[in-house]
Amino acid sequence: MMSNIPEKAKIAVLTGEKKIEVKELPIPEINDDEALVKVEGCGICGTDVHEYKGDPFGYIPVQLGHEGTGTIVKIGKNVTADYSGKPLAVGDKVVTGLKPCGVCSTCKNDPEHIHLCDNGEIFGLLPGEEHYYNGWFGEYIKINEGGVIFNVSDMPELDSRLLIEPAAVVVHAVEQAKQIFNFKHDSYVLVQGCGPIGLLLLTTVRTMGVRNIIAVDGDEKRLAMAEKLGAVYCVNFLKENAEERIKEITGKGAEMAFQCTGSPKAASTIWHYVRRGGCMCELGFFVNNGDATYNPHLDICNKEIKAIGSWTYQAKDWLQAMEMLKEAAKQGYPVGELVSHKFPLDEINEAMETNIRMDGFKIAIVNAE
Repeated sequence: MMSNIPEKAKIAVLTGEKKIEVKELPIPEINDDEALVKVEGCGICGTDVHEYKGDPFGYIPVQLGHEGTGTIVKIGKNVTADYSGKPLAVGDKVVTGLKPCGVCSTCKNDPEHIHLCDNGEIFGLLPGEEHYYNGWFGEYIKINEGGVIFNVSDMPELDSRLLIEPAAVVVHAVEQAKQIFNFKHDSYVLVQGCGPIGLLLLTTVRTMGVRNIIAVDGDEKRLAMAEKLGAVYCVNFLKENAEERIKEITGKGAEMAFQCTGSPKAASTIWHYVRRGGCMCELGFFVNNGDATYNPHLDICNKEIKAIGSWTYQAKDWLQAMEMLKEAAKQGYPVGELVSHKFPLDEINEAMETNIRMDGFKIAIVNAE
């Protein structure tokens, strides 16, 4: 237990299209299987922005935020260890995301794939007033029973901890890609889309020792950051013929390509960047942004391209995401610079608009000490 917890705290609730209200509400009690965490900060995800812009999931009212981190201030007696077995106690720094249902056939028979649980939940994407204090956009969050918690007290830098959840997304995508592609040091690996996910993905591949990384984007600032994080070749598709440039670099096209945008046009184009016998991993569409087109003869059959999808992450991917971020820092890649903008909770609407304008990279809500 820990004293000096206030009776009330602020949470940010999406109440309408492009309308987030900061409410001050009583902090809920926790039971023996729950934990209360004081929030240090939370990154804004593209999914948060989609929900903010038009509520495609029908979640309103909802307290968003799933890229958060903070300090345990109160903990139930049954919450003794994190997912990996590390002890948990008041004062520990933590992250959390998944909350599998625990009763479906996937949870019972295939725990390695709990991210595919049909009834699974993610903190920060739980609709309704009953889930206030279950999102990271606030001063406190209650981690309900069954929530997957990770003790990250060995990562003191806030900026690194804010990147663990999106890093888990890319670690999972790389693990998926390994099913169809054997990464080698001299492989030509292409990353289409240099937002936070694409930038973390190319960093992940670089820490694996892959040298020939090609970044494709239409924004020079993002391409400059891609170069800082390990991309050897940067292709601006708005300024040059990307397909010709990629063939010039590689000879035949990329051996492995990752599609990291939410753009159907980009999803149609990436096939042209892949060589015959190459591979592609799609991880850009966590919301339905519409259909993409491709030519089955030219893009699939004639090239014998192998393709695989990637959906969120497994719990174990979070552990590898932490190790990747540590390794990137050790190798001198300034991954923390991805957290480019920090806003207080009261300015969350402006933070969302900053994200929509594509100013910077990772936009975060950070609470005062």
